[in-house]
Amino acid sequence: MRFDAVLFDCDGVLVDSEPITNGVLREMLQELGWLLTQEECMAHFVGKALKEEVALIAQQTGRNVGADWLAAFQQRRNAALRERLTAIPNVHDAVHEIHAHHGARIACASGADRFKVEMQLRQVGLMDYFEGRIFSGYETPRSKPFPDVYLAAASALLASPHRCAVVEDTVTGVAAGVAAGAYVYAYAPLGDGADLRAAGASRVFADMADLPALMR
Repeated sequence: MRFDAVLFDCDGVLVDSEPITNGVLREMLQELGWLLTQEECMAHFVGKALKEEVALIAQQTGRNVGADWLAAFQQRRNAALRERLTAIPNVHDAVHEIHAHHGARIACASGADRFKVEMQLRQVGLMDYFEGRIFSGYETPRSKPFPDVYLAAASALLASPHRCAVVEDTVTGVAAGVAAGAYVYAYAPLGDGADLRAAGASRVFADMADLPALMR
């Protein structure tokens, strides 16, 4: 494998969390008076840090949401994830092989808060691969689609971003990887991934089982 390091997003790449998280978000937005379909909610919020979207929520609901509302969302979200979260199909074998081929030079670089990322990785049995190499967009100056979290991960692994592979599943995340200068693999289990290619993904794939071979 030709990369110095491999940087994975978390939600939608390692864990199948997006439908759960967005279901909770839809419920809480409905309580504020903003009714969205699942598709609309996913389009607005998937791949983005919720703390960066409070202005949009205020615009649509006429109500300012602050730290208390965000904390309540996290509590309800975490409870739902603990009950229903599963790993992305075939991801354990893929991560194991990539981890072995890169001498453990892999990281998880997510736009989500650190507690959520670590909780999810532990819950699905992936934490051992990423312990000590987890990076949160909440801890960088800017969240995705800016490249900050990927640049932080590459720097910590002493790798040039241009020698890193990024694994993403959203337009926002792909844009962040491209902005960092990395080679971006986009996971698209449904559809043809045309939007991910348009965002700059170099390769689009539909099954995590294929990823190690694609990186060779």
